[in-house]
Amino acid sequence: MVEEPRKPVSEAAARALAEAAERRRSYEQAEAELARKAEIAGPAGPDPVRYGDWERKGLTSDF
Repeated sequence: MVEEPRKPVSEAAARALAEAAERRRSYEQAEAELARKAEIAGPAGPDPVRYGDWERKGLTSDF
């Protein structure tokens, strides 16, 4: 398979690509920070507050 030569990128397009790369790096750093701050020994699964009840060891309490 023969690769076609790429067209030169305009100055504005180069700035946009650089900005997108910076945003991607920022997003990946934020993702890593959230993963590092994960809750330890918290409830598994969906957030119980969202469904209006709590469950621990099979006992449920509505609030």
